[in-house]
Amino acid sequence: MPPRLGDGDAGWGETPVFIGTHIVGVDAKGRASVPAPFRALLPGAGEKARVYVWPSYRGPWLEAGDAALLARYQAALSARGEFDDLRDDFDYAIFGEARALDLDETGRASLPEDLRAHAQLNGKAAFVGLSDRFEIWSPPLLDARVAEARARAAEKRGQLARAAAEAGK
Repeated sequence: MPPRLGDGDAGWGETPVFIGTHIVGVDAKGRASVPAPFRALLPGAGEKARVYVWPSYRGPWLEAGDAALLARYQAALSARGEFDDLRDDFDYAIFGEARALDLDETGRASLPEDLRAHAQLNGKAAFVGLSDRFEIWSPPLLDARVAEARARAAEKRGQLARAAAEAGK
């Protein structure tokens, strides 16, 4: 039986499972507290936790995760070969723009101005758990994204049922 997911649960195997949406304040210096359930899943939690954040190439939000997430991305891209154009594009869009943010003893990270501007963060940020990664959104923009995702998921619910049945075999 798979483990129950909850606050601080490590998920399955070596991969953390970030779940839930958490709204936090962003102060005038750009500091935001990474939600406690997310911090608990980061290597070094409670000591010197670090999170990697970059502007999404898909829209006005930030993408984030731990070093293991970036290692998986790097392995997948490296498999494409050294002179692959798609690899180059993703290397620039992810690794070229990623920032390593150290969390202080209270779990706060300082989000650089350009990242805050990209995600249109003004006083509040929504941290959204998405399995092995999380995103950071402006709450009003997230509301629209969630509505779109729910509508598409409802249209495609049969695909998930088929995939779940296939995985259970």
